[in-house]
Amino acid sequence: MIRTQRLEKRYGRFQALHPLDLHVRSGEIFGFLGPNGAGKTTTIRLLAGVLPPSSGRIWMDGVDLLAEPEKARRRVGFIPDRPYLHEKLTGVEFLEFVAGVYGLDRTEARRRIGSLLEEYELSGFADALVEGYSHGMKQRLVLCATLLHEPRVLVVDEPMVGLDPRGARQVKDVFRQLGAEGRAIFLSTHSLDVAEEVCDRIAIIHHGRLVALGTVDELRRHVASGAADLEAVFLKIVGDSPEVS
Repeated sequence: MIRTQRLEKRYGRFQALHPLDLHVRSGEIFGFLGPNGAGKTTTIRLLAGVLPPSSGRIWMDGVDLLAEPEKARRRVGFIPDRPYLHEKLTGVEFLEFVAGVYGLDRTEARRRIGSLLEEYELSGFADALVEGYSHGMKQRLVLCATLLHEPRVLVVDEPMVGLDPRGARQVKDVFRQLGAEGRAIFLSTHSLDVAEEVCDRIAIIHHGRLVALGTVDELRRHVASGAADLEAVFLKIVGDSPEVS
């Protein structure tokens, strides 16, 4: 569903991302971890089509992102770490705007909007201005907007920021449900416990290079440290980095 081939990004002489080869399967929740400055955000932006690569190729649901960018982007839902919302619109107006961007049929768009608002417990706030939404409600509205065009691939950057435990649990449940539907989810998070709980496989990037890839158990065996949790494994692989980002 997501595949990269020798994907690179350079800024002048600085190599932000060294040749990266990844394959995220249908139905897989794929965690992407790394310390600050590792190249994680660069990779996210390349996959979302926000940044052009210096070299290499990207396929989203079998479509070449560079050769057919519009077609590929229609297969992808992107949730950035700081999503922009038109706060002077109501929830339903915002979703209608997003539907227009994707050129969805109006009748079908209304059906999907109603269904998503109900599923994510926002029906009662559909006609309220987004500026009055709580942080958790805004996160759920972003999910609705992302899923409106029924993408087969989701690229998600730091989805748990600012969420209370109930909101975080809802988001994790959503990712599990989407994976069960056969969608591929590329999940970048600084929350190692979240990655350990929901991800089928995890990649760790450091200094722009992929340094580890596998399930949590495989990563434990990789470091051969007997580490009990992902945090210990992560620190063993990248060193005592102060935080993940």
